[in-house]
Formats: sequence, structure tokens, C-alpha cells
Amino acid sequence: MLRVAVVGSGPSGCYTAQQLVQQDPEVRVDVLDRLPCPYGLVRYGVAPDHEKIKSLQASLRTVLEHERVRFLGGVRVGGPGGVPVKVLRGLYDAVVYCVGAATDRHLGIPGEELPGCWSATEFVAWYSAHPDAADAGFLWDVRSAVVIGAGNVAVDVTRMLMRGAAELRPTDMPQGALDTLAESGVGEVRMVARRGPAQARFTTKELRELGTLPGTQVLVEPGDLALDPAGPETLPAVQRRNLEVLRGWAEQPPSGTGRHIRLRFFLRPVELLADGGRVGAVRFERTAPDGRGGVTGTGRYEEVPAQLVLRSVGYRGVPLEGLPFDEASGTVPHLAGRVVRDGVASPGEYVAGWIKRGPSGVIGTNRPCAKETVASLLADAPERARSDAPEDAVPALLAAGIEPVVWDGWLAIERAEAELGARLGRGVVKLADWDTLLAVARSSSPPSRPRP
Repeated sequence: MLRVAVVGSGPSGCYTAQQLVQQDPEVRVDVLDRLPCPYGLVRYGVAPDHEKIKSLQASLRTVLEHERVRFLGGVRVGGPGGVPVKVLRGLYDAVVYCVGAATDRHLGIPGEELPGCWSATEFVAWYSAHPDAADAGFLWDVRSAVVIGAGNVAVDVTRMLMRGAAELRPTDMPQGALDTLAESGVGEVRMVARRGPAQARFTTKELRELGTLPGTQVLVEPGDLALDPAGPETLPAVQRRNLEVLRGWAEQPPSGTGRHIRLRFFLRPVELLADGGRVGAVRFERTAPDGRGGVTGTGRYEEVPAQLVLRSVGYRGVPLEGLPFDEASGTVPHLAGRVVRDGVASPGEYVAGWIKRGPSGVIGTNRPCAKETVASLLADAPERARSDAPEDAVPALLAAGIEPVVWDGWLAIERAEAELGARLGRGVVKLADWDTLLAVARSSSPPSRPRP
């Protein structure tokens, strides 16, 4: 009987566990997560007003409630206070790392370190109640904001900045973030891309949502659309639909609406300018198509006022102490999911998800990715099963001072969030700090509950 640890309870981790129990009738899987709550970016990365996508938690839940799968939250792997990779490997026949891409890419321009410049990842984590996040004064004295990037995350944070309190109140957004956004004085958001609209990565559905926000007008510079050399007939369907939406906005005359979203293209940030010790403006260079699908600088510049700058230019994996790491790609080297150390597949170590292939695709892309990794793991299984692996890893974790949060602990968090929402006259409202989450989870049941 194989005993497998899956590190990470987001979609890639859950799909890996699902593939394991579907393909091996005896395997036992522990899904470990450093957070006391499961679901990864589905809980902490999907915008709170996107209920349909967030409902994916229901299908991930069925995986974690499978009789041969066990959730162990609050278990850090690697780093200070965590279970060393080598020790974890000794507790299981195999370990699959599904730790995602936990940080963001930087712009690499002067002034990026100024207060008021944040990654979109940090902003999303705050309004999604990630326990590592805090209100870092994102919206303090902010009248205008710049979002750098042209993907769905950039659209999400732009929409959240413009959403009204009445629209956000029914969501599970933590009360502190809701209050801050409701009191915000942000009147204008510019979403800026260095390339043209034909190269934008947002989907049409996400884009159109910007035009549905009450009291907010979306403005597009007709000249930006004219610069793009791509003919609509040469573009994929999504890009064609995006251009149709953008052209519709470009043809609308400005209205007297109080708030505006301005979509700008062919502008490359070159410097963040300070005002009173924090961000006050962004200096952009105008770009132009280079004829090869990229852009080139034109030597013409413009400055855009902004007291908040959110960069949304991509995620990046981070090294996990004890695992090999390729700095260039931000991934763990692998062959069909098998971790590679010094050019050789490492026995019993595997990867799936973004840490395997980089931050690409949509949530569903994790299914075939997990399937490939599990196929490799099960092909190796006859030589990987070990008689020295313990029947249950939890006693060893407890002995090391690590008290896992089991499924009953997560269910207690769910109940507490529903009760909090009821007290506030809302639906479910997320708990947003470590102490409260752990106190609620560990009041529910002992962490040493035996494996089924």
C-alpha cells in the first residue's frame, strides 16, 4: 500500500490526490498545506465577486473528503519551523509538491520600492483574507491608481477598486477590507499595457465586467487601437471579441460619470516618481509595434498621476528549501513530473501545477498536469513502496512540535465564518488572521485522529 504526501491543497494538489485514489485502489494520501484552510488560490486568489469560479471549492471538497484522503493544514514544509524536505520524504513512500507560484514578478524600474507601489498579488491577498496579508495602507489618501498589466488579475484588481460597497457586501470579503474599499476615494483607475490590445491576456467575459460597474465609465483611446497592426481576421476568437468590446468603449463619448476606468495600451513604465515620500506618478514611454509581435520604445514619454500602483505582470515560483530550483523559469526541474537532482530523477519526489510548468493555463490545466505526474509516480510505485515508512505520519509531526489542522478543524472555520457573517448581517465572511483561524480550528478535534 502506497502512502503519498501531496504538498499544497489548491487545484493542482487536489487533482493530484484525485488521480491517485482513482488509479490506485489502495493508496493513502495526506494533503498538506501550510495554511489551516484548503483550496489555495480558489479561496485566496479568485475575486470575491466571482461566485461561479469560487464554487469550484465544492468539487475540490469531494476530493479532500474521500475516505483515502486526509487534509493536514497548518503544516509548513521547508524553511524555518517547517518540516525539512528530507524528513518529509522519510515519512511517505512518495511526496508530490504542488506549491504553486507564490510571488510576483517585478518591473525592475527606479522607484518601484516607493510606498504606494504593491504587487497585485499582495492586494488580492488582502481583500481575500489571506492570513499573511494585512492592510498595508493600500488606499490611504488615494485618488487615482495605475494597474500595470493586461491579464485577468489586472482586470480583477481594477474592478475591485471601482466596486461599490453595496455590490461587495454579499461576498465573503473580510469586513475590514470591505469597510476600507467602501470608504475609498479612488475616482480613476488606469489599466496600462506595454503592448497592444491584440496581445492582452484578459478574457472577454472579464473585460466586459468593467463596463457593468454602476457609476463608472470605461474609456479607451481610439489612437491606441489604431496603433495595433493586427487585422481582426487574423486573430484568435478571444482577441477578436476583446477588440470589439474595446472599440465599443472607444466610440462612446465621455459622460459626466464621477468615476472612470481608462484602458491604455502601448505604454511601458520606466520610472515611479515620488511625491512626499511615496508614489505620486508613473512615467511611461510610448511604445510601438516592432513588426515581430513585440514593441519598441519611441523616445516619447508621458507622466500619469497615481498614489497607488499595482503591478500585475505575472506570478513566479519561489525556491523550497531542500528542493532543486531553476531560477530562470521559477520552477523545479523535472522529467514528466519526476523531480530531477543533478540530472537524475530523484526517487519518490514529484511536482505538479505551477511549480512544475510555470504560471500558465487556467484552473482546468492542472488536471492533465496532475495526470502526467501521477502516471509517473504509479509507474515507479513497485520500487518506491518502503517498509520503513510509518503507518501514520501525524505522530512524527506532533513529536516535531507541528500540530496539524485536520478536516474537522477546517469545518469549524467554515462554521465560524458563517456565524460571523450572520452577526454582521451578511453571508459568509472570511476570518482574516492566523490566531483566530488556528484557535477556531484547534478547538474542534484532536489532530491525532487516526487515518481511516
